[in-house]
Amino acid sequence: MERTNYFIEGLQGAGKTTLVQKLSDKIADYMVFREGDYSPVELAWCAYVTGEQYRKVLEDYPSIASEIREKTVTEGEHKIICYTQILTDIPDFHRNLERFEIYNGNLDKASFEKVILERFRRWDGVGQIFECSVFQNIIENQMLYLMMADDEIFDFYRKLERVLADKPYQIVYLDVADISGTIEVIRKERSDDQGNELWFPLMIRYLEESPYGKRHALNGMEGLVRHLERRKALEHSLINELFHRKVTIVPSKNYNIDDMIKASKGVIKENDHNI
Repeated sequence: MERTNYFIEGLQGAGKTTLVQKLSDKIADYMVFREGDYSPVELAWCAYVTGEQYRKVLEDYPSIASEIREKTVTEGEHKIICYTQILTDIPDFHRNLERFEIYNGNLDKASFEKVILERFRRWDGVGQIFECSVFQNIIENQMLYLMMADDEIFDFYRKLERVLADKPYQIVYLDVADISGTIEVIRKERSDDQGNELWFPLMIRYLEESPYGKRHALNGMEGLVRHLERRKALEHSLINELFHRKVTIVPSKNYNIDDMIKASKGVIKENDHNI
């Protein structure tokens, strides 16, 4: 069959990383882009800096300048540093580089959308698999930090859908039925050997310290579930109204990889995209 591109999407804990690996094992000639990798479309866990900012980063961290250069890609007038892939015990290195991400409200709405849309517009790949590059990181920033209303987010995704219109791609959306139960599972899974939770406290801090979280008093587990319920409803609306011809919805952690691939290739009739 003709080669395409896959975008693996879903809420936190849906099993995106696992599905990316299963899909990669099944179609081994496809290139995989995980969070933190240099990606032609998405910038999660990467610093997006100007040439002047890049020179300053190298000056500030001379002992690891070679590692920084190794993990840097040039795109026009900007440098993209995959800083989370740099292992160092230098205090605050990762926190300082985080300031140059395009997320967490670091860019205003117009600038953020311009970066995303221009990178998707330039992208002309085929035979590629992307982890949460269409919804999760973009929508989290739009909801929590830019505090965009649902209709504003829809306006952005209408633009993105038009940008992608002539490009080969399929979105595989892992649907979480029990958000609270899923979070409880990954709280345990993403803990160290002593049972200390690693992911959950960071996620809660990210939520509670966001402008939207503060305004709407989203605290702890209850606040996280409320946020993810809103996000799930929004993503389903986007799928149904804009991307339904390009999406295969599968139950989180309960799917057959072969059936999923067939569905995304259009072997299963168009309207029956829930496997």
